[in-house]
Amino acid sequence: ILMMLLGVFILLFLSDGASSENTCSYQDVLNHLNLTKSNKLFLMSRPVKHYKEPTMVSLEVLPYAILDMVEKDQRFITSIWTSMSWQNDFISWDPQQFCGIDNVSIPADTLWKPDLTIEEITEKDKSSPSPYLTINNKGRVEVQNDQVVVSSCRMQIDKFPFDIQKCNLSFRSIIYSIKDIRLEAIDNSSEATVWARSMMRTQYEWDFIEIKVNQTIQEDQDMIIYTIIIKRKSTLYIANFLLPIIFFLFLDLSSFLISDRGGEKLSFKVTVLLAVTVMQLILNEILPASSDNIPLIAVYCIGIFGLMMLSLLQTILMMHLLARDSKESRHKKKDKNLREGCEKQSNCARDFCQWTRGVCVNDVSAGENPFELLPKVEEVRSEPHLQDGLKESDALEILSGELREVQDTLVVLLNKKKEEEEEEVKKGYWARVAKIVNRVFLIFYITFVTMFLAYLFSLWQTDE
Repeated sequence: ILMMLLGVFILLFLSDGASSENTCSYQDVLNHLNLTKSNKLFLMSRPVKHYKEPTMVSLEVLPYAILDMVEKDQRFITSIWTSMSWQNDFISWDPQQFCGIDNVSIPADTLWKPDLTIEEITEKDKSSPSPYLTINNKGRVEVQNDQVVVSSCRMQIDKFPFDIQKCNLSFRSIIYSIKDIRLEAIDNSSEATVWARSMMRTQYEWDFIEIKVNQTIQEDQDMIIYTIIIKRKSTLYIANFLLPIIFFLFLDLSSFLISDRGGEKLSFKVTVLLAVTVMQLILNEILPASSDNIPLIAVYCIGIFGLMMLSLLQTILMMHLLARDSKESRHKKKDKNLREGCEKQSNCARDFCQWTRGVCVNDVSAGENPFELLPKVEEVRSEPHLQDGLKESDALEILSGELREVQDTLVVLLNKKKEEEEEEVKKGYWARVAKIVNRVFLIFYITFVTMFLAYLFSLWQTDE
């Protein structure tokens, strides 16, 4: 009898060892749970024992790459990591019966999953979703995914390129109401921000600031809103856009040193104005046309364009005033030369008569040139009745030489006087008006440019 009891004990021990070895696979767990194709219809329903009991879905979303931000189309492209978990009331097993196995991975289409979607998504995710989900011995089901999300984002570009954008990713169920599915966020805002910063791989032209997690109810549905806050890196835009326009403005200011009498100043200003127009066309390709407010950078370009246009109009006005002054000066100079010619001839005749002591009193008229009277003096000297007065003829010869010297002196004085008259022409009435207008406009221009730029940059630095 003792031997028989010992044999039975050995057989039981061996059978238990064999059964424990046979239940140490994942398939044994699946067989125990009866996850078969014939039972799939039952498994695809919402896993609650009473239909009035809502399914609590825990959600975690972490962005780890900012791929692009298309301002023209107002699209936000980012890579996110999502994790969803919920309770399945029909799944449970004892790990001790299956060699300590407490979780199993199964195909994702085997069990029911929440039909969560992103409300702002505009394109279907082209990356393949995770083909598996994980279940544990207490019935907790978890699925994790990496996806590239192309979503719409209402961008605020008032302070471009110093703007801060806030893009939302709103998760909600497609068909289930709050009676069926309740959503809860695993991490709060501070925890999600810390995790996102540690996972961030690339940020394109943006700096990740934080992520805010808010939970709300809309249209009888639970919704979790993840707000991703990013700030644009503005260094490249400052170097390639803002500074060149400032340089064009300084060039326009420096053009005040160019003379207004030629056409060089006008052509220079037109060239600078066209360069600013090209920059505006480039800006138009970047900014969206659907913006509610005019961005500050557009005000910046329009303001500088307007100032340069005023400067161009002022140059045209200066050229008109100087042309008018030159025209009037030429007429005045012509009239003055005619008057002075007549006066010069009469004065020379009078001086000549005084030097000859009345010799030409009966021969010189108001319109004769006194230097034409010298041959007459020679004729007088050759007369017979003047042969006795040789001393007087010698005096006349000396007088004619002195008159030639007087003629040379008058030519020098007339040339000098002509130069003085030209300087007076340059300093005519309209030229003086143009100089005053130019000075006043320059003071106004510099003052307004300084105030305009200071005001704009103060608005750019002001927080929302």
